Parts: sequence; structure tokens; C-alpha cells
Amino acid sequence: MTRYRKLRRWLNDAPSRNGAIRHGVSRLLTMARRWAILAALPIAAVLAGFGYFGFASIFETPAAMPAPPAAVPVVAGTVMSHDVPIYLRGVGTVIAYNTTVVRSQIQGQLVNIAFIEGQTVKTGDLLAEIDPRPYQAQLQQVTANRARDQAQLDNALANLGRYTDLERKGFASSQLSDTQKAQVEQLQAAIKADDALIAQAEVQLSYTRLTSPISGVTGVRQIDIGNIIHPTDPNGLVVVTQVEPISLLFTLPQADLPEIQAQMAKGALKVLAYSQDDRIELDEGTLLLINNQIAQTTGTIQLKATFANTRHRLWPGQLVNARLLLETRKDGLTVPAAAVQQGQTGAYVYAIAPDGTAHVRPVTVAQISEGQALIDTGLQANETVVVDGQYRLTEGTRVRQLHGKAARQADLQSAVEKAIP
Repeated sequence: MTRYRKLRRWLNDAPSRNGAIRHGVSRLLTMARRWAILAALPIAAVLAGFGYFGFASIFETPAAMPAPPAAVPVVAGTVMSHDVPIYLRGVGTVIAYNTTVVRSQIQGQLVNIAFIEGQTVKTGDLLAEIDPRPYQAQLQQVTANRARDQAQLDNALANLGRYTDLERKGFASSQLSDTQKAQVEQLQAAIKADDALIAQAEVQLSYTRLTSPISGVTGVRQIDIGNIIHPTDPNGLVVVTQVEPISLLFTLPQADLPEIQAQMAKGALKVLAYSQDDRIELDEGTLLLINNQIAQTTGTIQLKATFANTRHRLWPGQLVNARLLLETRKDGLTVPAAAVQQGQTGAYVYAIAPDGTAHVRPVTVAQISEGQALIDTGLQANETVVVDGQYRLTEGTRVRQLHGKAARQADLQSAVEKAIP
């Protein structure tokens, strides 16, 4: 364009030049300008299109790509390996070895109470006394009768000796000697009867002292001092119950019988007695016997265990939870019981892979005890499993493990949700 303008200016500044030359050059310049414009049109069109699409691409919003799903927060636990006891659980009743109602064998007035209700007593300890005077008088009477009969016997023996000497010398008949012998034997029999009466009177006198026939704990006193006690009183004086040792009767399903018998053949089995809420271990004992028949109405077998009960934590009539220890499994695998879920095909857990994804793992549960599930198959030691938050998981879900306070709060929230029906 600069050369075109210079040429145009040169033509205008030369009036003396030939008009034809000026006219030809002018046409040539006009044609050149048209060809320049025509040549520039495609370029302008391309530039305009480029500008339109360029500016459109600047202001146009690109299509949004789908975001990956967020990791699901869960509470996780580790598969532990340790020795695990295998228990069979049942409900039982504590039974006293011996329970005795202390009764009077004679009638009389109660003049002394020698025990305190609830007191621990031993065999032979004095519990009460009945007025002994009538029985002492009876004993004195039969003792005096014996002394009388003994004097008569001594006299009869002396006469028999004299009659025997006279008979040898011929001064007395044999009939007189035989009569005296019969009298001596009669008096000897009377002495034996007196001895029996004396023994009976002594026994009656001993009944005035009521003693404990067994070692145990006294109950509530049934009669007060000053009252007349009788052998026919239905409640007696007091009930004494033996609590050391003590027994426990409990039941288990009959399906457990073969396994119990197999373990009993190896040695004595341990039985643990727990409170009804399973929080307090009351005592530890030994399985004594298996009952000789199965209860057909309930399909259970009754077992009896014995406990030393030196701390008196087992009480007659008490309902307790019994745990029969069958064996201790070495290096057993356990997980929190909350990790085990139930599906259509059985029990399973969500195992967390190293890449942070959860996968369904079928398992076989041997027992659940004290919040821990013993796993037979399906897991290995030190694997990580989901304990809480499974309801949001599917196969291959990415998870994020919660720790510390967050884990405790999540676990609490889950517990609250589970408590809502």
C-alpha cells in the first residue's frame, strides 16, 4: 500500500506528462487495487472464522468430568492371634450340699439361744438349750434304782455263797441253793435294765442341748427363747445350710453331650460361675458328673459341678451363668463381634485391602464370647476388617479409616442407631 500511494502522488505531481501515460497507469493501479482486495477477502474470512471460534472457545464452559466417589468413613479393627478358651454356656442353680432343719427330739422350755442368725457354725456347735431339770431328775431316779438293785444283788450273791457251803457240808438242800441262784440272776438282769434306763435318761438329757449337725450357715430363727419347743414343730429351731463346698446344677443342649464326654475322657473339666449379667466371675469349680438321662421335653442334659466357695459368693438357690471350658485353642484368630455380619449365604466380614478398598470375605465363626468372635476360616492374622459402618459398603468400596475420637464417636453413633427399633 505504501508503493501504491507514492505512485499515485507522483502522477498527481506531474501535469506536464502525457495524458495517455497518466490514464494507462491509473487504470493499471485501479486493477492492482482490485486484485489486492480480492486476494485479501479469503484471508479475512479465515481470520474472521478463527477469531469467532477462538473467542467462542474462550467463553464456552468445558464439559464437567464425573468426580470419583468419596471414600466411606469406617471404624476398623485388626485380626488378632492368641490363645482362645472354648466355652459352652448354660444357666444353672446353686444347690447346697446339705441342708438340715434343727429340730428338738424332746419337749421343753427353750431357756437359751446360743447363735446369731446368719452365723457360720461348725459341727457340734451349741445352738440352743432346753430346760434340763426334768431330765436330770429322771436320770437321778434311774441311777438310784440301779444302786438299789446292785445292793440287792450283792446280798443275794453273799447268800448264795453261804448256801453253797452248807450244801457241800450236807446242812442245806440243793433246792435252797437253786432258788438263791435264780434270785441272783434276776437281780443281775435288773441291773442291766437299770443300766439301759440310765443310758436312755442320759440321751434324753443330752437332747436338751441343740447342736449343729453340720458345718454351715444358720438361717432365720423360728422360735424365741421362753417358748415350749416340740419334736413335731414343722419349722424346727433353725435351718443350717452347708455352703463350703457347694454345687451347681446347669443344663446344656443334648447336642453338646458327645463333645463333653470326649473332653471328660481327657481329664477334669473346669466350670466358671458368673453373675446373671456376665460381668462378675463368682467362682471356679470342677465338673462333677453328667446326669444319667436327657430331659426329653427340653432336649437338654443336666450337669453338676462342685465349687470350694471359700468366699461364699455362691449362695443356695442363686441363678448363675455357667461356662464349661472344653479346651483352649492355641493361636486362635479373633475379631470384634461387631465386624461379623449375616447374609443370605452365612457370616461374612468386610476386609480392607492395602489399596483402601473393602471386600466381602465369607467366614466361619466358632464362638462369640465377651465381644470377640473366634474365626475358624476366612481370615488371617493381622488383616484389617471393618468393625463399624458396613451399612454403606459394597464390594470394592473405597474406605477411610477413622481413628481416635472420631472412631469412638462413630462407634457411639452406631450403637445408638442399633438401639433404635
